Amino acid sequence: MEQAGGTGSGAAHAGAEPGAVGAYAAVVLAGGAARRLGGVDKMALRVGGRTLLDRVLRACRGAGRTVVVGPRRPTVRPVTWTREEPPGGGPVAALAAALPLTTADTVVLLSADLPFLDDGTVRTLLDALASAEISVDGAMFVDGTGRDQPLVAAYRAESLRRGLALLAVEYGALAGLPLRLLTGELRLVRTASGATFDCDTWEDLATARDRIREHGHVLDEWLAAVKEELGLDTEVDTRLLLDLARDAAHGVARPAAPLTTFLVGYAAGRAGGGPEAVAEAARKVTALTERWAEETAEEGRADT
Repeated sequence: MEQAGGTGSGAAHAGAEPGAVGAYAAVVLAGGAARRLGGVDKMALRVGGRTLLDRVLRACRGAGRTVVVGPRRPTVRPVTWTREEPPGGGPVAALAAALPLTTADTVVLLSADLPFLDDGTVRTLLDALASAEISVDGAMFVDGTGRDQPLVAAYRAESLRRGLALLAVEYGALAGLPLRLLTGELRLVRTASGATFDCDTWEDLATARDRIREHGHVLDEWLAAVKEELGLDTEVDTRLLLDLARDAAHGVARPAAPLTTFLVGYAAGRAGGGPEAVAEAARKVTALTERWAEETAEEGRADT
């Protein structure tokens, strides 16, 4: 059964998914029992202030349609909901339930417990499939040990439909079948990626939470969480704003840094938003801070 809905405010609602047409459809499997986590709702567990499911949904936000297979939950953006038959029937049955709700030629199939997945990772899969020979059925990531990860992959939709039909004829039912029965018959290109790390245990969850707070990741993770919370999708030139904050703090006063960057964002929003508006507002204020600093330096020389 198909259901549409989801909201960034945390309360699920009915309504149609946005009508934007993308080059691919995303199918996210979110119906696992999480036995190694004691049966908790794994997809609602948070890493960096965002649920595991919402992190994956942001990574595939470029899809024309996103179908989530599993119990309906609040989500950061609207999606199409469905359930496999029977509920808990496994990934093959889940994929069979989702595919009829899509029309795109390419399907990105994702597990909902991938905390390090991002849109760049999804683009890598799509690019790998697009550049492959027409006879190739999909592009799949492998983990650090070289093990296939069929739930982090992009497939040609027709290849999946054909494979599911053959399995249904051979086995009579799709529930309980391992995904390798389907992917093992497909011709795939493979590439390695760290985005295949999934959260199956409490230890995995703790590792993910620690990793995003490392120095090289924490700022990007924080900004992504803030943008998601505020419903923003504008790419921000982080270096530009940090340089501006530094100049304001050094050339004016330390409290000027956060207030200045706030005003730049506010001005950019009034100008229509977008990276260009942010860059233009930052350029004007950077020039102002330089003039301010020059005057301060001149006054300092005059005093001596």
